Order: sequence, then C-alpha cells, then structure tokens
Amino acid sequence: MELNMKFLGYGRPDGSVGTRNYIGIIPSVFCANHVAKAITQSIENTVVLSHPLGCGQHGADLEQTIRTLIGMGLHPNLGAVLIVSLGCEKLPPNELYEEIKKSGKPVEILNIQEVGGSIKAIEKGTRIVSTWAQTLFAQKKEEFDLSHLTLGLKCGGTDATSGITANPALGVASDILINNGGSAILSEVTELIGAEHVLVKRAINEKVAQAMLDVINAAEARLMEKTKNIERTSIRGALVSKGNYDGGVSSVAEKALGGMHKSGTMPFRGVVGYAERIPSKGLYLMDSPGQDNEVVTSMVAGGAQVVVFTTGRGTPTGFPFVPVIKVTGNNHVFNKMMENIDINAGTIIDGSQTLQEVGEEIFNSIIEVSSGRLTKAEILKHDELFAISRL
Repeated sequence: MELNMKFLGYGRPDGSVGTRNYIGIIPSVFCANHVAKAITQSIENTVVLSHPLGCGQHGADLEQTIRTLIGMGLHPNLGAVLIVSLGCEKLPPNELYEEIKKSGKPVEILNIQEVGGSIKAIEKGTRIVSTWAQTLFAQKKEEFDLSHLTLGLKCGGTDATSGITANPALGVASDILINNGGSAILSEVTELIGAEHVLVKRAINEKVAQAMLDVINAAEARLMEKTKNIERTSIRGALVSKGNYDGGVSSVAEKALGGMHKSGTMPFRGVVGYAERIPSKGLYLMDSPGQDNEVVTSMVAGGAQVVVFTTGRGTPTGFPFVPVIKVTGNNHVFNKMMENIDINAGTIIDGSQTLQEVGEEIFNSIIEVSSGRLTKAEILKHDELFAISRL
C-alpha cells in the first residue's frame, strides 16, 4: 500500500499546525456555559467547551483545570479563542488569556458581569467571533510533513479482539508516524497496570523507565487507597468492566497486555503529566486516568491533533474539535455499528488482510482525516469526549 507522508493543515503563528479550523469558546467557569453555548449557535465552525468546574476548587485540582483549559486554547485546531468569564470565579481568566495569547492567535475575554448580563454578553461575544470568522475561515490549507502531527492513542469498550487485532494494527500505524518524524501519546495509566514490566523495556534510559514505573505504581496505589473499604472495587479485577468480561477479557493484566500494543514498538522518550504538552517529537506516556473522556481531553491538551480510538464492543463518541477515528477488532461490531466505526480490523481474523495491511490502512486514514476528511463521529456531531479530570 502506498503511504502518504504529507498532510494538509492550517499553519498557526506559533509554528503549530491544525487539522481543523475552529473558533473555540471557552468558559472559565461553569456559570458561563450558557452564554458560551449561545454564542456558538449563531456562527458556523465554532465549538463550546462546557464544563462543571472553575470555582470551588483548590490547590492541585484547580491548577489541573487551569492547565487543561490553557491546553485547549493553545491547540492548533482552534484558530481563535473567546474566553467567557462570569467575573467572580476562582479560576483567573486573565491567566488563560495571557498563556493562550503567546500562541499568536486572536484571543479575548468576555466578562458577563462587566458587560451587564447574559443577553448583552451573548450579543458582544457574537460580534467578536463573527469578526474573527470572516478572516479565519478564508484561510487556505498548506502541505506539511509528519513532524507537525501528534497522534492520541486510545482504546475503550475493549474485548478480546482489541488486543489481537485493533491495538496491534494501531501500533503499526503509530510506528510509521514516529519513524517519519511524528509523535504519539499513550495514556490510560490505570489500564497499563500489569504490563509495566514490559513497557519500561522500551524507555530510552533508566530515568524514563523509572518515571514510567512511578506513574503506573502511583495509579495503582491511589486506586487501592480509594477502594480499600469497598468490597466490590477493592481488587484489580474491578478495573475490568462488565463489557470487558463479556467480550472475553478476564483480568486487568490481560487488558493491559493487549492495550499496550497501541503504542507499537518505538522507544518512550519521556513521561508527562495530565494535560501537559509533550516537549519534543516521539512517543510519550501521559499520566492520566482510564476514563475515556478524561484521557482524550488530556491527550488533546498535550497536543494531539487527531485521535485513533480502538473499540471491541463499539462506541460512538467524539471530541468537539479534534477528529476521532474509530477502529474495531471484529467483523461483528463493524457490521452492527457501521455508522460509527471507521475501520474494521476484524479482517485480520478472517484472513482477508494482514496486520501490516490494516496498520497501513489506519495510517493512511490518519493522514486523510488530518487533511480534512470527516470521521464518522464528526459527521454525527459526537462531542462527548471533552471532560476535565478532577483530582
């Protein structure tokens, strides 16, 4: 199969490249969600990042929310950002503004209390965004090499075929991307428990290996502390859902040993925290929980402009401004959920394709989607995967 080593994207002032060209409306606090959403309803290619946080948080919990929202605002798939503030929240909107402004993209703060309430805020915000839209949506795509592309690696609704077909095929695609100058992020640390002894062998040095062990061991320690007095969640097996069991996954270690194949065979260059930007090109482990929406949010904040999401049981979910490509490991789910699943890796099991061929198919899909082809989640307007993790 011929592989395309270039993609068409939107160049940004800071040198990053967007695979999409949206205007982001970011509430700094949940009290501003309605106004933010109302602004997006009047203008095409705008997205709102509603969330339940921004006040009543303290310490590291608040810092994580700030870091996540900054990561959203800096993301190259957003060509401009309007921060919608109530005016008295604990999260400082000026901090979001100053950090996002460093990217060189248009950014402003809209203060609901200052302008005189919801209706006036919606009117003012709509005028601001419509002015940006006239310039931004006229921007032409340019061709870029793969060094400008970061891939988020995700699995959810895992069954036995995920570790046999879909995840290894995604690993092939990830290897091709990284071998040609791109980057990838592996996360879901709670779902790597039991595979850490294998993963650390791929660390570039002892320091990175120890950091990988530290975050995985810390994740298990937190789980043990939180669940030690609750019988049904006090064992490792609690990390395996009913759907996983029904699909043939018998233990968290089995799940982890299958899930880790998403990352292919490339060396891990480092470990980053939740919603932290990856510092250089290559493969990174991100410290994040296993919940689908929290994981994808953290990888997007880390810079992923496209996500590949493998699923054995089937899931329709998508992200507001980053394309999510769905891959299933079996023919049954592909045929049953064809309107949601982009690629069928079940062809490896039936013998009609090899692992390498499906991996190359996934890679080419990554390039085509990064260049503008809509995923099925985008076509159906799924956006459930944005959610900021709380400590």
